[in-house]
Amino acid sequence: MKLLFLTLLFMTTDTAVKTFTLAPLPYEYTALAPEISEETLRYHHDKHAAAYVAKLNELIAGTPYEKMSLEAIIEKSDGAIFNNAAQAWNHEFYFATLSPHPQHEPEGALRKAIDAQFGSVEKLKEQMTAAAAALFGSGWVWLAEDKSGKLAIFSGQNADNPLRHGMRPLLCIDVWEHAYYIDYRNARADSVKALWKRIDWKTVGERYDRR
Repeated sequence: MKLLFLTLLFMTTDTAVKTFTLAPLPYEYTALAPEISEETLRYHHDKHAAAYVAKLNELIAGTPYEKMSLEAIIEKSDGAIFNNAAQAWNHEFYFATLSPHPQHEPEGALRKAIDAQFGSVEKLKEQMTAAAAALFGSGWVWLAEDKSGKLAIFSGQNADNPLRHGMRPLLCIDVWEHAYYIDYRNARADSVKALWKRIDWKTVGERYDRR
């Protein structure tokens, strides 16, 4: 699955050097308020997400990883390289899931799959919100398609990512404190409940249909 905004730049001197770069947000910093404030987006995107990309570039320089796609790095690496690669990918995926004018309900094949697997969209939201509240420490909660083609809720600590487990990510919730602490302090569950108002089910559905 390719990212929408993380791109590759090629700077050529005597040798070709591949560099990942974080593109600007696809909306204004104020566009997701009041659920997500301008201050949160500036710190989350411009500081945290950008730092992961910069560190990844530093770590892969001169290694076999600098010739790989970001997805391949996630699947093959470990330690600091994996952490920074996965965090770069996770954040791009997360920001692309949100919208100032989201489609609030899934439709089509995705809606049918959610109803079949979880009973209803509301029950899915309840289960993902509960998983986010229960995840110890920092991490991510995902809606993903497993190897059998069924939808599953996947919780992973730190940078963990469904790609690492042969699953196809569809939607994610960032439960690192930097994603919500400015706006919600330690009320993680409240931040997740608010986040649903900004999740664009059109984008999620397009990911599901892209098989």
